[in-house]
Amino acid sequence: MKKKSIVSFCLLVVIAILLNLVAFFGLPGNMHQKFGGMLNGETGIRQGIDLAGGSVITFQAQAENPTADQMQAVKAVYETRLTGAGYTESRVSVNEGGKVTIEIPNGKTSEGTTAADTDEAVELLSEVAKLTFQDADGNVVLNGEDVTSATSQYGKYSDTAPQQYYVTVNFTSEGTKKFAVATEKAAAESEGRNIINICMDENVVSNPRVSEKIDNSSCVISGNFTAEEADKLANQINSGNLPFEMKKITQETVGAELGKDALPKSLLAAGIGIILIMLFMIWRYRLPGVVACVSLLIYIGLICLALGLFRVNLSLSGIAGIVLSIGMAVDADCIIFERMKEELAIGKSIRASVESGFSKALSAIVDSNITTIITCIVLYMSGIGTVTGFATTLGIGVVLSMFTAIVITKILMRDVVNMGASNKKLFCKVKESKGGADNE
Repeated sequence: MKKKSIVSFCLLVVIAILLNLVAFFGLPGNMHQKFGGMLNGETGIRQGIDLAGGSVITFQAQAENPTADQMQAVKAVYETRLTGAGYTESRVSVNEGGKVTIEIPNGKTSEGTTAADTDEAVELLSEVAKLTFQDADGNVVLNGEDVTSATSQYGKYSDTAPQQYYVTVNFTSEGTKKFAVATEKAAAESEGRNIINICMDENVVSNPRVSEKIDNSSCVISGNFTAEEADKLANQINSGNLPFEMKKITQETVGAELGKDALPKSLLAAGIGIILIMLFMIWRYRLPGVVACVSLLIYIGLICLALGLFRVNLSLSGIAGIVLSIGMAVDADCIIFERMKEELAIGKSIRASVESGFSKALSAIVDSNITTIITCIVLYMSGIGTVTGFATTLGIGVVLSMFTAIVITKILMRDVVNMGASNKKLFCKVKESKGGADNE
């Protein structure tokens, strides 16, 4: 048992070191091109507009009280257009009062060329979206004026179809006639040409096959969609028939000077904070404090690796979320160790105190972290760029901190006990409940 615990403890220490090395410096060898570390701009985190600089553009809907569905349709159109034009790092958020804010960081497009001038982006976004239905030869058979609405649904759209996500498209009376003629012609075509392409600004967003003439006032588009894909397609179709235009009301340029100074300073501050936290934990809790430091290193490696691998869009507020989550990571350890001290104070053995400390602290840790996660979800749903960045990094940090506190710290503490640590002085300053003797 003792040898096994020594191997387990040493293995976790090695894992902590390797996680941090991979997170910051990337994968070795040929794998480095796929992930070159969280600070690698091409494969790691994506810098937000406050770090990379860029432009912030705000549009106002030219309509009274636009609905939430209409604004989500506008957002879908903007995202599709920006991605197609090479603004892959841009962010679109819907605000109150029919406003849409677009953040376009400086940088390179997915094709490796510098993104177009911001004025070109404004012109691109100001145009009204154009929805068309085209046959296999590219001839337009319907357009956005022939569609009344599109909705995403889940269920069986026919007796023989399985349960799945699909999109229902409703046509006007004239659109119904056009669609009947178009589907009749498409159904008669050979395999591969029996399709009707649904295009947004000449970009194909869906190309369903047609097996028979459809003369109903609606049609169903299926294709193994996820819930998000079905919602997105419905929004894209609806956006082709928007009843209002979007007008630019503000356009601001954000310099990268702030980010150039803030990023290294934030990293330095985080490093200093981590060292101070480790020193405090060792001073306060002694051997359990050393365990907390190893657990904290694993946590730092995991969160940095997650931010890099998932290419999280990192802003200054996101850095604040990371630093805050680091403090919360050891907060759970503090609760556990304080419960252990209470058990040791009433005369329990170290092994029993460790098990009881984790057991009694678990509910408090879970409750506090779940409330924080709920807060992060609410903040993320607000849709405001800087707020969502903070919510994303904090939420990821809280989930990982629960894992390291409940799982990793517990494994390490059990290993320490199994290795033969039996002197209470190594754990904390304990006052025995009987006689009040100071066990120091």
